[in-house]
Amino acid sequence: MTPSGFPVRRAIAASALACAAALITSCSGTSSPAASATKATKPAASTPASTAAGATAPASASASPTATATPTGPKPCATAGLKATIGSGQGAAGSSYYPVDLTNNSGTTCTLYGYPGVSFVTGAGGSQIGAAATRNDTVTPALVTLAAGQTAHATLQVVNASNYPSSRCTIVQAHWLRVYPPGQFSPLYISFSAPTCSGGAKATGILSVQTVQPGATAQ
Repeated sequence: MTPSGFPVRRAIAASALACAAALITSCSGTSSPAASATKATKPAASTPASTAAGATAPASASASPTATATPTGPKPCATAGLKATIGSGQGAAGSSYYPVDLTNNSGTTCTLYGYPGVSFVTGAGGSQIGAAATRNDTVTPALVTLAAGQTAHATLQVVNASNYPSSRCTIVQAHWLRVYPPGQFSPLYISFSAPTCSGGAKATGILSVQTVQPGATAQ
C-alpha cells in the first residue's frame, strides 16, 4: 500500500468518528424531551387527583340541606300587601310627632322588622323634596308579627322648618310622604301636608323616624 493511501484512510476514519458522534448526540438529544415530558406529566396527574379529593366536600355537604329543616314562619310583609296611613300629630319642643301606620291587607300573617324609609315627595310617584328621614334609635328594633288586618306603626318626627334660618332652609310646602316598608324596595304614598326644607338630599333634614312597633298608635 502506497503512502498516498494514508490520507484516504484517515478521512474515512474521521468520517466514521463524526457519524458515531452524531448518532450519540442524536440519541442523547431525543432522550431529554422524553425525560422532560415524563416530568411534566407528574404535576398534571397530581392536580386532578387533588381536585377530585377536594370535590368530595361539596358531595358530602350537599346532603346537609336534606337533613336541615326548612325555616318556617311568617314571611316579611311585602309592599303590595300593606296600606300606609298617618295618625294625628302631637307637638312638643318645636316638633310634631305622627304615627305612620302600616296595616296588613294581604290576608295572611307577615312580619315587619326595622325602620321604614320616609321622605317628602312632590306627589305619588314624584321626586323627593329635601332630605329623607334619619333613624331615631330611641326604640330598639324588634320583630313585629302582623296577622291579617292588624296594624303596626313607626313614629315620625317632623321638625318645624321655621326653626332654621333662611340660609339653611328654603321653606316649601310638601303634600305627600313616600314610605318604604322595612326591607322593601317599592314605596307607599300618604297624603300629608307640612312645610319642609327644599334642596334635595343635602337640604337641612327635618324628618326622623323610629323603628316599627306593634299597634296603630304610639304607646
